[in-house]
Amino acid sequence: MNLTWRTASVELVDGYWMTGPDGSPTGRVEEARVAFEGGFTHIEVPGTGLIDVVSAPAIRLITYRTG
Repeated sequence: MNLTWRTASVELVDGYWMTGPDGSPTGRVEEARVAFEGGFTHIEVPGTGLIDVVSAPAIRLITYRTG
C-alpha cells in the first residue's frame, strides 16, 4: 500500500473518536498526518505511534495546505 501523507488538522463528527496526542480518545486534533484510501482516512497523530483508520462519514473537516 503506497499512501500519500499530508499534514492537516482533523475534526470528526460527534460520536467518532481518534487517538489524541496524549493517547486519549478525541474528536479533534490540530496536527496529524492524513492519507486517503477509498472511502477511508488514515490518521496518524504525532507521538502516539498509532494510525487510526476512519470511514468517510466520520469526517467533519480536514484542513491542509497544498504543495
